[in-house]
Amino acid sequence: MTVTWEELGWERLADGVGRCRLPGWDCTAGLVLGAGGALMVDAGSSLAEGARLHEAARRLAGHRVTHLALTHPHFDHVFGAAAFEGAEVYGAYGAAGTGALFAPGGQGREALRADAVAEGLDARAAREAADALAPVTHEVAGECVPDLGGGRRVRLADVGPGHTSHDLAVLVPGSPAVVFCGDLVEESGEPQAGPDAVPSGWPTALDRLLDLGGDDALYVPGHGAVVDAAFVRAQRDALAARFGVSR
Repeated sequence: MTVTWEELGWERLADGVGRCRLPGWDCTAGLVLGAGGALMVDAGSSLAEGARLHEAARRLAGHRVTHLALTHPHFDHVFGAAAFEGAEVYGAYGAAGTGALFAPGGQGREALRADAVAEGLDARAAREAADALAPVTHEVAGECVPDLGGGRRVRLADVGPGHTSHDLAVLVPGSPAVVFCGDLVEESGEPQAGPDAVPSGWPTALDRLLDLGGDDALYVPGHGAVVDAAFVRAQRDALAARFGVSR
C-alpha cells in the first residue's frame, strides 16, 4: 500500500525529496529517494528517534536507508545514527579523525553525551546513543556524488567550517533543487555558535552553500521552515556583522 509523505507527517519538497521537523529541538531530518537507494540527512537525537525515522523511510522507499549524511556532529543530528544499520555514513572531512567525534570510546562521544543531557535528553538514552554511535565511513573532502539509482545522484559537499569544524551540505539537483544546510542556516531562531563554531569561516560557508544551490533552490535549515536564497544571503550578512568578519 502506497503511503504519502503527508500521511507520515513529512513535508514533500520535490519529487522523491522530503523532510520532517522533529519534536523537542525542532531539528530537521531529510530523505532523498532513488530507484535502489535512499539517503537520510541527519538521524535525530536518540536511538528511538532514529528508529522512527528509518521506519518512515522504509515505508516511503520500500527498502532500507542505504546512505546517511550527517551534516555536523551535534547530538540532535547524530544520536540516532546507529538505527541505520548497514548504511554508508558520510560526514565532512575530519569528522572521524583522531579525537574522536565518532571514534569508539573517544572523548568526542562523551562530550556529545554530556551536551545532550545538559540540553534535556534522558541520561540513559544519551548514554545508549553515545555508546552505539555509528562511525563515519566516508569523510567528504571537497565533494562526492553518491548514486541512489534511477538517475538520482546527490552532491555532498564539505562547505565549512562555520557552525562547526565539520559542516556537510547536501544538494539534490532538480526543479527545484533542494539544499540541506544543517545548522549553517537556522530559521526558527538566531544561529547558535557554540564552543566548536568557527565564526570567521561562517559567512564564507554560506557563500559556498549559495554557490552550491543557486538563486532558485530551496534551502532547508537545520531548524525551522524552508527558506530561499535571499534569506541565506541576509543571514550571511548578519553573521558577518555579528562576528566582525569583513566581506
